[in-house]
Amino acid sequence: MPKLILIDGSSYLFRAFHALPPLSNAQGEPTGALFGVVNMLRSTLKAKPDYAAFVSDASGPTFRNALYAQYKANRPPMPDDLRAQIEPMLAIVGALGFPILRVPGVEADDVIGTLALQAHAQGIEVEISTGDKDMAQLVRPGITLVNTMTNTTMDGAGVLEKFGVPPERIVDYLTLVGDAVDNVPGVPKCGPKTAAKWLAEHGSLDGVIAHAGLIGGKIGENLRAALAQLPLSRELVTIKTDVALDAGPTGLSLREADAAALRELYTRYEFRAALKELDNAAATPLPPAPPGSGAGNEGTGEAPGPAIPVPQPLSQAASGFEPAAPGAYELVTTQAQLDAWLDMLRSAPLIAFDTETTGLDPMRADIVGLSLAVEPGRACYVPLAHDYPGAPAQLGRDAVLAALKPLLEDPDCPKLGQHAKYDMNILSHYGIAVRGLRHDTMLESYVWNATATRHDMDSLARKYLGYDTVKYEEVAGKGAKQIPFSQVDLDTACRYAAEDADVTLRLHHALWPQLEGVPSLRKVYEAIEIPLVPVLAGMEQRGVLIDVGELRRQSQQLGKRMLELQQQAWKEAGREFNLDSPKQLQAILFDELGLPAKLKTPTGQPSTNEEALEAIADDHALPRLILDYRGLAKLRSTYTDKLADNVNPRTGRVHTSYHQGAVATGRISSTDPNLQNIPVRTEEGRRIRQAFVAPEGWVVMAADYSQIELRIMAHLSGDEGLLKAFHEGGDIHRATAAEVFGLKPEEVTANQRRAAKAINFGLMYGMSAFGLARQLGVDRGEAGDYMARYFARYPGVHAFMEATREQAHRDGYVETLFGRRLYLENLKARNQALRAGAERAAVNAPMQGTAADIIKRAMIAVDAWLKPRDDAHMLMQVHDELVFEVRADAVETVRAAVVERMSGAATLAVPLLVEAGVGANWDQAH
Repeated sequence: MPKLILIDGSSYLFRAFHALPPLSNAQGEPTGALFGVVNMLRSTLKAKPDYAAFVSDASGPTFRNALYAQYKANRPPMPDDLRAQIEPMLAIVGALGFPILRVPGVEADDVIGTLALQAHAQGIEVEISTGDKDMAQLVRPGITLVNTMTNTTMDGAGVLEKFGVPPERIVDYLTLVGDAVDNVPGVPKCGPKTAAKWLAEHGSLDGVIAHAGLIGGKIGENLRAALAQLPLSRELVTIKTDVALDAGPTGLSLREADAAALRELYTRYEFRAALKELDNAAATPLPPAPPGSGAGNEGTGEAPGPAIPVPQPLSQAASGFEPAAPGAYELVTTQAQLDAWLDMLRSAPLIAFDTETTGLDPMRADIVGLSLAVEPGRACYVPLAHDYPGAPAQLGRDAVLAALKPLLEDPDCPKLGQHAKYDMNILSHYGIAVRGLRHDTMLESYVWNATATRHDMDSLARKYLGYDTVKYEEVAGKGAKQIPFSQVDLDTACRYAAEDADVTLRLHHALWPQLEGVPSLRKVYEAIEIPLVPVLAGMEQRGVLIDVGELRRQSQQLGKRMLELQQQAWKEAGREFNLDSPKQLQAILFDELGLPAKLKTPTGQPSTNEEALEAIADDHALPRLILDYRGLAKLRSTYTDKLADNVNPRTGRVHTSYHQGAVATGRISSTDPNLQNIPVRTEEGRRIRQAFVAPEGWVVMAADYSQIELRIMAHLSGDEGLLKAFHEGGDIHRATAAEVFGLKPEEVTANQRRAAKAINFGLMYGMSAFGLARQLGVDRGEAGDYMARYFARYPGVHAFMEATREQAHRDGYVETLFGRRLYLENLKARNQALRAGAERAAVNAPMQGTAADIIKRAMIAVDAWLKPRDDAHMLMQVHDELVFEVRADAVETVRAAVVERMSGAATLAVPLLVEAGVGANWDQAH
């Protein structure tokens, strides 16, 4: 299939200008933007497209200015250094052989949109090279957005992931949110999440308008007040696709490059790598670049980054014990043996402990035995409930636990575990509240280097001790033949279980000296991760109350709706078929109905996955019915049916497991069940949260950080404009839009605000102009223009991002505000996509990791305040939100205390804003 690449020239120039340092040649002429554009265009040429065009905005007003006089009225003037590079840029573009299009009266987006749809209709694959979010509205099968600077591509699925709406709803989305950069009014206070939610609920902008009277609260008032201007906003954000052009897609063939002109331009602007590529030989000799010019190594990849320091297995001298040597383990079955171990435990500087149980769910499992170690190589196992035929006599469970309880609960008796939270939860069933946890080897490894290895004991022993542990399957068997641990003979059980405590202690001796030697990491470990363990354990033990009846009602309603969709699908298909059968669906869609197969499976068969169905959803009613059916089926199977099964019969509550060592940036994750992923974008999804309730006389309270990562960006970057916007309060996205589009805040449209919000949050994830374009449904050029204007108004943000990338390449890692590190080995990868991903992670990790550290600190502080009380309990942590159940008569006291402690979890250059809501269920409180 022939290919057309449409380059958003304005986007390229602005992005390159703001993304690169202010380079200059020996004569002092600015070259940074030129350098970026040249590299991007060279990459485009290497793709060898059949057709290509470099599209730029023409000077003068456009039809949008006639529609709305304030359109782009407040954009700041172009910096002189950028203006000086426009003509040289066009000269280089022309010399490279690209057709240059500049059409008066319209924007580059409109020219690109027209050509893209023309090419699509002619069966030509289209790649739009842009950073403009508005271009996302053009995406469809055969038309993708590409960010050449970051080497990322956005298709229909990417648009949905980025914006929460498919490409065909991007115009509606932009209309609601507005565009602060272009001064397009939207619905005040309607951000991306709200717009996506409305569109999911009501199907389209027209549906939102039709149901405006049903939307409550201040946001509903704002919507109704904005109804009169929404048609104009929609027209302003809609890319024109019928521009009269002199040539169509097939008239955009690349010309032969003018080598002589390129050589002269490259020599003048000192683009050595481009010269080398041009001559296919050694670089043309040039005068040495002046110090600080930054010229000379661009694009060569010749300067390798530093070796990333990762801990290696420690020697005997470091650990005090030969790591791979077998230990001496004692099976404790008599009172005399137990008494001797109790004496050792009382005088030990550190006790390693571990439990053996009947299962992996800590809230349902029972204890089978307990292992202890006080020095490397020496450990014991105390069996408590091995019940196989002929099992030797064992010490009584209650008596052993009663003897250990004073030690385990003594805060001054230091203890060590490997994933100790699990063991703490097990012991809590027997009235033991473990205190004095000083160390956890899982967390030592996690804080030392979160990405060096998995943090389970077997992986850590292999990496840091060079030791292969006894595996559970070796003592209990595999699969259907696996026996419970209580059925494992005592000698075998001792060898396995005592080794757990022993290896845990050995690992501590290996890891702690290294962690202790880096003060920032030690502080993260001692002040955040270790104190959080009992907090999470308490939350897991408490659990959350679920209205099982409500879930069953929802399951029935979902089932009824699925049946209705099935009947409609059968009607559209003309016969009955199994909606869950891809093979039957494939036959109906492509053989019987003759719909185009726009996506194929790896085996070459027409695909029926979500993306494939979205691609043909406008061609026939059946694909949309199947998508709706699948969405409801997923809600039912994942949540409304399954959550009821997760209710613990002992407690009547659902108990999730929180993981500290699973996410590299420091975020806490949740599994079994995952309570952090309850859907909120659809009405059916939100209803699931209505089943999370409080006991009679109590309420649910949800306290959420507002825009915490953006506030962290303001603090870390020190950007004066961003700091000012937060200190003045109000709507940060509207303030950003006003800055970017040069408007008064009250003039900012919903689309402009949405654009500003997309930039605000997108930049923290290293989003490229292509990614922004995909999210906003605009061409890459427009998105790049937005980003360029954003960086022009917030230069501190750009400087911070560049400094962070540079520091990551230099050190091999980035840090949070509190000193947590994320190592990024792919910064040195040969694959450009991997390197680009690592650079995006480098920019994002300080914000996301700092946000994770802050909410962890908040949880520790809130838990300390709640400990002596009995009128409130912390139940869940969901991203930047904490959920509580609070006695109704204590709501205001608890709300004030929680907000105070969450707000005070960090001292930033801007306020930490916390919003706390209350309701009979989680949905009402959110």
